[in-house]
Order: sequence, then structure tokens, then C-alpha cells
Amino acid sequence: MTKQDFFKHCLSAYGTVPDYPFEGDFETAVLRHGDNRKWYALVMRVSRRKFGQNSDESVDVVNMKLPSELFGSFGAADGVYPAYHMNKLHWISVILFDAPDDLVQFLVNASFEATKAKKTRVKATELREK
Repeated sequence: MTKQDFFKHCLSAYGTVPDYPFEGDFETAVLRHGDNRKWYALVMRVSRRKFGQNSDESVDVVNMKLPSELFGSFGAADGVYPAYHMNKLHWISVILFDAPDDLVQFLVNASFEATKAKKTRVKATELREK
């Protein structure tokens, strides 16, 4: 999957477009929820060497947040690595070129769900007042 294909998928699935929040950096993009502005994906160019590969080739990588029960289900053979430049307990990095498209779509959906706004609980006292 290319970076542009990834952006098209996010637009059609979630109605979001890339945001470029880093001054002067027009390659690193963030995809956010519209309501809570939380990131569900960070797209950047990173050297394969950062993932233990013997190459200086820069590739498009997406960092995504995963629920803890999904950690350990994927590996380098799937193009999935511990997160580059983010908390490795909650985030993964996916090399877009190496990962199957259906896996990327599954993972971005999991990230989107993991980062969406939590429904607020209505306290019992508030219910009685209504």
C-alpha cells in the first residue's frame, strides 16, 4: 500500500484527511479524530535500518495504537514492528510497502477504535435529577 492509498482509505472509512502539524515538515502527517483531536495514525518516512534491516532506504511507516490484546499477534513478517519514536507498550509501526493491504486496514481500524472518544458515564445522581 502506498501512503496515498492509506490516506484515501482513511478518508473513505473515517472521513479524515492528513494534518501536517510539524512546522516545515510536509512529509510527516497525523490522522486525527474530528471530535477529540486524538491521533490514530502518524505517517512518516523512516530508514529501514531503524527496524533492524540492513538498508538505508527510507520507507513510509505508519504508527498506530493497538489494544493490548492485539500485541504479539503480528511481527516483522507482516511488516509490523514495535513503534518507532513512540511508546512501544501501546503503539506499533507498520511499513506500508511490506504489510498486506487488508492487515493495514485492520490495524488502522483497531487504532481508530482505540483512540476514539470514550462515552461519558451518566452518574446515578444525575439520572435522578432528570
